[in-house]
Amino acid sequence: MSLPFAPELAALGDRFVLDTREVVIAGRTWQLDHPRSAEDLISEADFEHDERLPYWADLWPSAIVLATEVSGLPGAGLRALELGCGLGLPALAAANAGFSVTATDYYEDALRFARRNAVRNLGRDLATRLVDWRALPDDLGRFDLVLAADVLYERPYAPLVARAVLQSLAPGGVALVADPGRVALEGFRDECLACGAQLSVRRAVWHEDGTAKHTITIHEVRLG
Repeated sequence: MSLPFAPELAALGDRFVLDTREVVIAGRTWQLDHPRSAEDLISEADFEHDERLPYWADLWPSAIVLATEVSGLPGAGLRALELGCGLGLPALAAANAGFSVTATDYYEDALRFARRNAVRNLGRDLATRLVDWRALPDDLGRFDLVLAADVLYERPYAPLVARAVLQSLAPGGVALVADPGRVALEGFRDECLACGAQLSVRRAVWHEDGTAKHTITIHEVRLG
């Protein structure tokens, strides 16, 4: 039986018009609460400050593909971190696989939705942390598994994501970055290689979601 929502998580139902998206992964149905319209969340003040847009409020195909990949990993005794978690699906899949998970995002509300979805689907809360890739916290720690789904949608993000991945990855660990071919992918790969990391393509997955069709590539990053 799932826990009741903490007050700040229950309040999301008052602050947003909510929808619930069902996704089946490895035979399990996940129910993800999310704002009905991400466009309604666009803030001119946020955009003027740092060109911030509420990408977190959608469930992107890369998150589904990455969560599917993670669901088959053995996680007992290992730590996992998701960068830019949004609604939290890969983080939830990692927690379900036995990893001790920390989900991070630049938006407080993204973290609240990830926690709400953890309570709904796993019956427990999720550890979260507000993280700005431009100033990665010194005390974030290092993780056996680092996850990121569709976070390379702006060119300036390439070095930021690369450094966040490499600074939070434990020796012997692996980072899985799922991407549909965004503009910052090449820069991300170049930055990782320049920092001495090892890169490879783990898997390319053809994904259909209604009329949208994508090839999602999961890139594997290891410390050199």
